[in-house]
Amino acid sequence: MKAIVQAEYGAPAEVLQLRDIDLPTPEADSVVVRVHATSVNPADWHVIRGVPHIARLQVGLRRPNYTVPGCDVAGQVESVGADVTGFRPGDEVFGSPFLRGFGAFAEYVSIPADRLAHKPANLSFEQAATVPLAASTALQGLRDHAGVDVGTSVLIVGAAGGVGTFAVQLAKQWGAEVTGVCGTGNVELVRSLGADHVIDYTRVDFTRGEHRYDAVFQVSGTHSASDYLRILAPDGTLVLAGGDSDNRWIGPMGRLLTARLMSSFVSQRLTSFTVAPNAEDLVVLREAIEAGAVNPVIDRSYLFDELPAAIGYLERGHARGKIVVAVK
Repeated sequence: MKAIVQAEYGAPAEVLQLRDIDLPTPEADSVVVRVHATSVNPADWHVIRGVPHIARLQVGLRRPNYTVPGCDVAGQVESVGADVTGFRPGDEVFGSPFLRGFGAFAEYVSIPADRLAHKPANLSFEQAATVPLAASTALQGLRDHAGVDVGTSVLIVGAAGGVGTFAVQLAKQWGAEVTGVCGTGNVELVRSLGADHVIDYTRVDFTRGEHRYDAVFQVSGTHSASDYLRILAPDGTLVLAGGDSDNRWIGPMGRLLTARLMSSFVSQRLTSFTVAPNAEDLVVLREAIEAGAVNPVIDRSYLFDELPAAIGYLERGHARGKIVVAVK
């Protein structure tokens, strides 16, 4: 089969190669999926470049432990392991092997069955491939860590990106009052997703406004936890799901650790998390998508052999929604 392979860390255009490798075989609890489409995530270029360097503790110190990167899959079941009962060959599925072998940048990938669900019936494979990692991050960040519910006033920083576009829609589905933060060119996009208010960060310092939010969900940007304390309600919650940093050693980790330490000395809750994709959440997302409450936003589509270029575009930081790659 064809796969995008990396043997060392570096720039995507330099270290990613299209090669023929052996077909995977399913372990007892896994499913081999014929990949129709995948999408690219910040996690992909971090793994490919090996930055921040602290991430290499998980993915390989000197060289990648995973020769085929990739976190998102939409396709059809090719074969199933002996212990798998929920899927059969031909089923249309979507899921994520994030930190469970990766491997999505290939024509076939083996994924644990508990990381898969049946694909939303109203989405194409390309649309479905945008969902697993980004939408799971939005779901878990808002529901499990920020406690967003009916009437919650939530600020979403990075509302026009892959995670942010899903976060706006999910929060609105749950009845929250949503304020999205984005750049000038994305204001109308974020408003069209249902945001009650949209702030253009190039014109307004949103951390110095008068409004106090029950929850702040940061998926991009460089503001510190102390900046967000100014706009959090006294019992509010700040959830850091990422953010930008030029530090090649620890990336945004310093900001995340500082927030957790500060949480012990303030009335607000300051926390961070790493997404853990799972079948149960994929079912929740599928139901929201099939009900019409959530729809993927796709910026650009690429062919399989253009995958390094797709990651390069994502790295520039201007993507609106998701970037999809057709594999089949």
